[in-house]
Amino acid sequence: MKQSSIFKYLGLGVLVILLMCMPLVFKSSAAFEGTDGEALALIEEINPEYKPWAKGIFEPPSGEVETLLFCIQTAIGTAVIFYYLGYAKGKKKYADHR
Repeated sequence: MKQSSIFKYLGLGVLVILLMCMPLVFKSSAAFEGTDGEALALIEEINPEYKPWAKGIFEPPSGEVETLLFCIQTAIGTAVIFYYLGYAKGKKKYADHR
């Protein structure tokens, strides 16, 4: 790999990290919550007599378990995406050698 491309990727990595940290620095006193709670509060404000017509299939016993399940779901999704990208790249690479 050329040294100029290393600096390009390093610069992009630093930029991504800065973009991820900016909300934590500039809005440090903000409550970072999910949109589900915000939506429920807004619906109850608009129509206080609203009754949900569906319930969840599974209610995790705690917030930690819910976070764990979300992380597992994210890891599986990421694995599927990167497996496909690697498979497609390998398929293209070996197709060019024929």
